[in-house]
Amino acid sequence: MKVLTPQGEKIDLLTVNIGPSHPATHGALRAFVALDGETIAGTVTEIGYLHRGFEKMVEQGTWQQVLPYTDRLNYCSAILNNIGFCHTIERMFEVDIPERAKVLRVLLSELSRIIDHVVCVAAAAADLGALTNYFYLFNPREKVYGIWEKLSGARLTNTFTRIGGLYRDTYDGFESEVASVLVEVEKGLDDAFRLLQHNRIFIERTRGCCPISAEDAVSWGWTGPCLRATGVDRDLRKDEPYLDYETYDFQTVVGSTGDTFDRVMVRMYEIKESISICRQALTRLRPGPINTTDPRLILPGHGKAYHDMEALINHFKVVFEGVCVPAGEFYGSIEAANGELGFFVVSDGSGKPWKIKVRPPCFTQFAAYADLVEGSMVADAIACLSSINIIAGELDR
Repeated sequence: MKVLTPQGEKIDLLTVNIGPSHPATHGALRAFVALDGETIAGTVTEIGYLHRGFEKMVEQGTWQQVLPYTDRLNYCSAILNNIGFCHTIERMFEVDIPERAKVLRVLLSELSRIIDHVVCVAAAAADLGALTNYFYLFNPREKVYGIWEKLSGARLTNTFTRIGGLYRDTYDGFESEVASVLVEVEKGLDDAFRLLQHNRIFIERTRGCCPISAEDAVSWGWTGPCLRATGVDRDLRKDEPYLDYETYDFQTVVGSTGDTFDRVMVRMYEIKESISICRQALTRLRPGPINTTDPRLILPGHGKAYHDMEALINHFKVVFEGVCVPAGEFYGSIEAANGELGFFVVSDGSGKPWKIKVRPPCFTQFAAYADLVEGSMVADAIACLSSINIIAGELDR
């Protein structure tokens, strides 16, 4: 392809598709690049489709039936999606969930954040040719999936929360298993730090690679670790606390240059903070109810439904019509692993959503990808993509 430079010079550019077949593009992404040698002169990106159609499909069922669809948004930390949606709907009802449910949600959120960050860090290193981190980090991640399986019966798409609480309480030995897996995560993380933090090849491949300024990151709508890597101290757990996060002792990790190195390192240090939060949550875990008693949200117990006509009618209405969310528009969000996960909800007061619009963190980060990689080498584009941790399930519109 021949093009004219702004100075009127004719140059030959080679057009290449990076993805969707490239292993670093995770299947559903495409970057159409024009190459001047190995330098990317121009890029056009496409988000691809997983054909899940979250925002349209959820209009077909009740509010409770939205939950399995949220699992598929970010399948690396599905429980965080469950918590974000339920938290939004509970705020529309203005109900508070019991203390044990809050502590368990914090615990599950931070474990989810850990395994999500582990995927990003291990994949980022593997895309640069360093496979050993996978072995250090994925073994403890597998142990977390074992806990998920015992809790919910599913490893990846858990659907563990409910509007007003949780699907079920924990099993015997849950606390000891979580404490044990935290020790393993800590050891795997220390091993990964030793491999990466002072590794000359990793540093030279990531330092100064595809940087973004704090102003540009904010302008693109970036949130989460990618935004914090630019030096912006923004974390919804501290800035707009929920689930009593303000009572936990943890630091917001920030970077300085906003390059690929910072984006990976911020996630590694955030794993340390999440381990600390999990341990604090374990000390707060006390016996108690895990669901609200608000009859608008919760089914009456079997004993009451079998002997009380009003309770039986309520049981049928909640199951068949769904919980009736107060009419109006509302936006609620949480700090998910990749940043702000928000749900803009429109309710007409019935048992089904009129409209749910998702604000996923990956969408804004991938939107800036073309600007990030232009002027860099092809190999840098791969390193950059891994560091912004795109999850294709969140891109599907």
